[in-house]
Amino acid sequence: MTPGSRQNTILASLQESIDVKKALLEQSDLIEAMGQVWCQTLAQGGTIYFVGNGGSAADAQHLAAELVGRFERENGYPAVALTTDTSLLTALANDFTFDEIFSRQVKAMCRKGDLLVAISTSGNSPNVVKAAEQALAQGCQVMGLAGGKGGRLAELCQQCLVVASRRTCRIQEAHITVGHILCELVEATLPVPGVAPQCA
Repeated sequence: MTPGSRQNTILASLQESIDVKKALLEQSDLIEAMGQVWCQTLAQGGTIYFVGNGGSAADAQHLAAELVGRFERENGYPAVALTTDTSLLTALANDFTFDEIFSRQVKAMCRKGDLLVAISTSGNSPNVVKAAEQALAQGCQVMGLAGGKGGRLAELCQQCLVVASRRTCRIQEAHITVGHILCELVEATLPVPGVAPQCA
């Protein structure tokens, strides 16, 4: 690769990333509505659970950490990434199937009033879809972050933000941007954990 071609790659990648994020402007109403659900869930004593695979698992853990630790303020909100316990994940994969590693956790832990955020760049990851189905069966709210055409998550979720890209890396970049916006909305709306939501 020549210096010129390297620059072309860099500039093209940056522009593509910018274009994908600019397209999110058309979904600002959906993002606002998603923020309302996050606020209402937390204000009413619920927990936000996250699931995903690979880079989406990293996003799940990232967003849970932002809520539990802090985003920009010294607040902490109940959030759990169901992607972190290796003993539990390997037990479930070994004793049942990999497709059930999240749904069985949802069955054991999630309650009505909780929110599941299901993250899948294709919208079709079997274990994420099963987790969403289980959460819905238990009366939880389910929100999706997907890409492409949204896949099965777009059909299942009460709200699903679909990033209009076929490139996994660009979808993931947009997902974490939206996740940060949702964390910002939570902190702006719920300055103290447990305060009644102002975004309803």
